[in-house]
Amino acid sequence: MNYMNALRLAFGLLSVAPVRFPEVTRTSAGQAMALAPVVGVALGGAAALLMWAAELSSGGFLPAALAVAVVALLTRGLHLDGLADLADGLGSGKPADAALNIMKKSDIGPFGVVTLVLTLLVQVGAAVEAGPYSLLVAVVTGRLALTWACGRGVPPARPDGLGAMVAGTVPRAAQVAATALAMAGAVLVSLAGGVSPVLFPAAVAAGLLAAWGLRRRAVRRLGGITGDVLGALVETATVAALLVAALL
Repeated sequence: MNYMNALRLAFGLLSVAPVRFPEVTRTSAGQAMALAPVVGVALGGAAALLMWAAELSSGGFLPAALAVAVVALLTRGLHLDGLADLADGLGSGKPADAALNIMKKSDIGPFGVVTLVLTLLVQVGAAVEAGPYSLLVAVVTGRLALTWACGRGVPPARPDGLGAMVAGTVPRAAQVAATALAMAGAVLVSLAGGVSPVLFPAAVAAGLLAAWGLRRRAVRRLGGITGDVLGALVETATVAALLVAALL
């Protein structure tokens, strides 16, 4: 495994970082998805640092809103777009082919708008309650959900696109290793934040569970995963992790 090429590809796919990488293959795409949590560390670290700095001069809603906004900017809003598209597709109640066609459209329907608004409100509100450390953990959890979504046995919903490129490419050993590292990091962040050492690992677990539930629903309903499904899983895992960190 060429870790540098895989890491460059991960940043190229999951952020606005202007990186160059070789031609994308299923092998390199799988390696990139295995390293997706590393991108989460960079994105979550930037957001947490911004939130912490903003809290020095302003409390309450604004620092959290800025931090959530910077994550959206650093990812081109692609994951939020995927969440909205999946909400429209699943909310349509139509057969898989028709739902997938709805998801491919550039406009956002009512299900997507409502889902986006509620998701962003919950993310900001939970970040206000739980603080910058929780945002770092939640953003990493969102990218760890990609590592699990691209595991062996998860089919693509279409024969082309990002879903087809990455579906079934990440071996179980890589998933377990990434999760173990994320959990260990969550314990360290809990200690650094002065909270219970089980708080942030519990948030990671909750985020992965929420993403698993949505992925299971998407596979049953659509026949597999797409790029939009992956984006929705990122946002779902992020918001679930933030909620647990805020409520426990």
